[in-house]
Amino acid sequence: MECYNRVMIKRSAEKTIKGYLKKNKRIIVIFGARQVGKTTLLESVFKKTPDTIWYSGDNVSTQELFSRADLNDLAPLVKGYKTVIIDEAQRIEDIGIKLKILQDNFGDKIQIVATGSSSFDLANKVNEPLTGRKRTITLFPLAVSELLNEYGYAHEKINLANRLVFGSYPAVVTGLEDAKETITELASENLFKDILNLGEIIKTDKLRKILQALAMQVGSQVSMSEIGQLVGLDSKTVDKYIALLEQSFIIFRLPSFARNLRNELKASQKIFFVDCGIRNAISADFRPIDLRPDLGSLFENYVISELKKRFPNDNIYFWRNKNQQEIDYVIEKNGEITAIEVKWNEKKAGKLPSSFVETYHPAHSFTITSENYLDILGGDVLGYLDN
Repeated sequence: MECYNRVMIKRSAEKTIKGYLKKNKRIIVIFGARQVGKTTLLESVFKKTPDTIWYSGDNVSTQELFSRADLNDLAPLVKGYKTVIIDEAQRIEDIGIKLKILQDNFGDKIQIVATGSSSFDLANKVNEPLTGRKRTITLFPLAVSELLNEYGYAHEKINLANRLVFGSYPAVVTGLEDAKETITELASENLFKDILNLGEIIKTDKLRKILQALAMQVGSQVSMSEIGQLVGLDSKTVDKYIALLEQSFIIFRLPSFARNLRNELKASQKIFFVDCGIRNAISADFRPIDLRPDLGSLFENYVISELKKRFPNDNIYFWRNKNQQEIDYVIEKNGEITAIEVKWNEKKAGKLPSSFVETYHPAHSFTITSENYLDILGGDVLGYLDN
């Protein structure tokens, strides 16, 4: 939960965690970028839970305590507690093996929770050791549904411009008077902390140039070779850097949807930012929306990021053919296809391409605009996809 004018913002993940706690004890792993609210969420869930101990992987002392993968050394760290929380667990060497030892020996009595701000690190360490022993949650910046629940329709409608320019990180939402400084600091320091600690990333200036190039291409198809030419790297290195950025929750890829038509683009991809504020901070552009030539692509990034927050595990694509016909988003779930178009101005909404309709027979279709976005993204219109 975050504070805004002394109002507590309830995270939807809280209900998910509490649901997990009622089932057989498994390790709960929470992924998410730094400053997205993981620690605050856990404080809300476990603040009244007795016999809880917290460890921070950022602390050298914690790293030393968990330095040995031996039951005799690990057991004293958890005995006598009902809940053990390890924050920023990716900073602890071989954390997956150590969590497995703890779960196998104490999992029937102790609830273990681990958080990580870099899925490329923590996930690689825990997936194999913790097969069948964990439940995972990805925590994003505040979702429109969470904001609507607290502030209501009118408040969020008025603040659309702020969400597009400064984003929805908790610290930004709860302190709009310092939004520019807050999101700039997040983009320049915290979000790169784990990536830059990896030996694989040596040319940090190249990493920033890649991000700047991606910021300029939001909503467009991305070519690794073209970005490589811009920043002076080969396409394979660019792809590796982009993968790290994606796995650290800064960006995400949107693949192309292609099944039957010969002229469909089958190997294309678009790349979006998880948060619009981060995108604007990287491009150093905080102009108000009425002065922005990129308003259309900015709104598109906002919409797809909200869809990603709501349906993180679903198959979401874009569709385009060689005749330049395009659908912004295609969601495939339970054998049904949903087609979504995004237009800032509702007067520019058009029909779906006939070739797509005749081939795939979408069960649902929507056009999301600046007028109806709250109803669709934050309401029950897409409720059939929640199951």
